[in-house]
Amino acid sequence: MLTPDEALDRAQALVERARRAGADAADAAYGASSSEGIQVRLGKLEDVERSESEHISLRLFVGRRSASIGSSDLSPQALDELATRALAMARSAPEDAYAGLAPSDRLSSAPWPDLDLVDTHEPGPQDLRAMAEEAEEAARAVTGVTNSDGATASSGGGVIALATSHGFGGAYASTSHSVSVSVVAGEGAGKQRDSDWRAAHHLSDLPGPASIGTVAGERAVARLAPGKLHSGPMPVVLDPRVGGTLVGHLIGAMSGSAIARRSSFLLDRLGEAIFASGVTIAEDPLRRRGLRSRPFDGEGLATCARNLVEDGRLTGWLLESASARQLGLEPTGHAARGGNGAPGVSVGNLDMLPGTLSPAELMADIRDGVYVTELIGQGVNGVTGDYSRGASGFRIVNGEIAGPVAEFTVAGNLLAMFAALIPANDLVQDRAINVPTLRIDGMIVAGD
Repeated sequence: MLTPDEALDRAQALVERARRAGADAADAAYGASSSEGIQVRLGKLEDVERSESEHISLRLFVGRRSASIGSSDLSPQALDELATRALAMARSAPEDAYAGLAPSDRLSSAPWPDLDLVDTHEPGPQDLRAMAEEAEEAARAVTGVTNSDGATASSGGGVIALATSHGFGGAYASTSHSVSVSVVAGEGAGKQRDSDWRAAHHLSDLPGPASIGTVAGERAVARLAPGKLHSGPMPVVLDPRVGGTLVGHLIGAMSGSAIARRSSFLLDRLGEAIFASGVTIAEDPLRRRGLRSRPFDGEGLATCARNLVEDGRLTGWLLESASARQLGLEPTGHAARGGNGAPGVSVGNLDMLPGTLSPAELMADIRDGVYVTELIGQGVNGVTGDYSRGASGFRIVNGEIAGPVAEFTVAGNLLAMFAALIPANDLVQDRAINVPTLRIDGMIVAGD
């Protein structure tokens, strides 16, 4: 894997080859990653994995025609061939009135903020094994846990570089560490499985492996002997570990490409109140050590903190340059590169800001409801907002968490769900998308 400086040099060299070959404009993106993981099960070493990959992609333009191509071979000969082939492809491509690099006057430049994404301490295989063993031992020590799917500890790193023919050049590195564990509780047909997983750029930011394992074990045991729910409308409360998926659906509907294609349930709702007053979703791509932090986007534009939803209202779309041109707007610094092809969009670290009620206060007046801890399936229509997913969790009876329930479906429409959503005050910033406990009244539950 190249260093950031070496990666930037390689990307710039590829752009220069494209220009010499006859391209009017070009950009090149380099991405590399490496990881090592140790898995144990029932106290024994089960698997050791080591992976490394690197890829460079070229996007070039001939007038309004463009082509993208990539390779994992970074030799000078391969880069020469890449530029030649991409140029031939572009000349055969249809014209696209919106294609092109980002506006040159919007490009960011060094020095960028220090986001502290690199941990200089790299644990060795024995360290990783010890972490995995500690997590599994703690999970298996929980009374009621009867088996294990295993625990994994991993570490890795990555490098991103981007160069454009109109003056941008930047690169940065990051590291990652994670611990996961999955265990089984109960016997026979009554078995239940659950897990816990945490990740961070710095090893010191991870919870202790034992605490991760204990959570996994307690979750599995709490699911034993699930009952059934009756069908009908009722209040639904979402645990923070699943509530963030609602924000994910919102982000997909806010993407410029979805708006430009008129295939989003948020179409024509810019500036409207889609959440209750007081609900704010904040983005911070410059958070130090944040899981989705980055100093610049996939087109070389600066990233910055902003509220995607403020006091319940949508503040704007998520735009890369092509969709911005199509909509007659400016790009927003949300472009993302994913291998070959035109940029998509992605967001930085997201937080739905907390409300004023504790989770207990949020549930206090619910006579009959459900607390959801797991969502299953992909039953979400991004065009209409219709929502239907399998779920499991716990009954809420007279304001208290009661016994476990499973094999039911929660359904509604995302616009109605967003309008009814009430956040609790228990926000914890430990993931890429963070939400507090969420309450949504009026959802349809299909059980027995």
